[in-house]
Amino acid sequence: MTIVSNDPTWWPTINAYRIQSYFIVAAFVGLAYDWALTFGQEVELVWRQRWSLMTVLYLLVRYLGMLYAALSMLSWIMYATHNWMGVVVFAMLWVIIITRLHAMYQGSRKILIFLIVTFLAVNIFDGVVAVIVMMHTSGEEFILSGTYLCQINYTEDIILLDSITWIISTMWEILALCLAVWIAVKHFRELRHHSAGGIIRDCFSVLIKTHVVYFASVVAASCLYVIVDLSPTILADQYYSLESQTFFGLAQILTSVQMSVLGPRLILGVREYHAKLVADSDAASGMTSIAFQERVHVSTSSSV
Repeated sequence: MTIVSNDPTWWPTINAYRIQSYFIVAAFVGLAYDWALTFGQEVELVWRQRWSLMTVLYLLVRYLGMLYAALSMLSWIMYATHNWMGVVVFAMLWVIIITRLHAMYQGSRKILIFLIVTFLAVNIFDGVVAVIVMMHTSGEEFILSGTYLCQINYTEDIILLDSITWIISTMWEILALCLAVWIAVKHFRELRHHSAGGIIRDCFSVLIKTHVVYFASVVAASCLYVIVDLSPTILADQYYSLESQTFFGLAQILTSVQMSVLGPRLILGVREYHAKLVADSDAASGMTSIAFQERVHVSTSSSV
């Protein structure tokens, strides 16, 4: 049922949705700009290379992330799609991170099993929460002063559950970062006196650099979402103030950047580094290094 009203008391709601739409447009424009800047690299390092699991994950994360940013809450169907798309894209991002860590730990079965178990536990919890959210939320269509809106209604328990999900996901990201830093420092120490250590050390530096930048976005977005969900001030004004919409909008932008920009760069950065090695050094073609695809040890070549 669609509710039509010209009551001025609805104007704060209209203004809140208008501010939210500005952030949605800003996020999508930023992602489109980054896509335009890196499309040449994508064609060279992804489309023209041998297809693998990482190729598929790169393309899905890249373009589903852009679609995630473009979806606005115009209807209940879009809200549900937006919610589940976030669960799926984050799961794919974690598969990428697990693959990187498995390679950095030289194919260790123990670390792989540990990461898969924690990954499944967190993602099963996220999936259950997503189902609960869908069951306890509802959408209402409004035409307020000539403006079409879809208002999503949910309880405070759902807000708390959503915050717990973000906190648990952030803890998993912290665990992954600690594992990456630990093995990188260990390798730096071991390779200090090896002649070929400089090349491998540079590869680890690229892995850590891209991971740290990605992690910074994760922490920033998680903090903003938790502030939005748990702040008494924001809950009191029901998200209608400029402060509330600014926090929520910035969190949306950071999440979109994490998905569609920094996530794909976890793959693109390593492939670009290997491509430069092949172009700049004849010795690089025979070097056994950390390759960012399904297998751990492969020769650096155009198939990376």
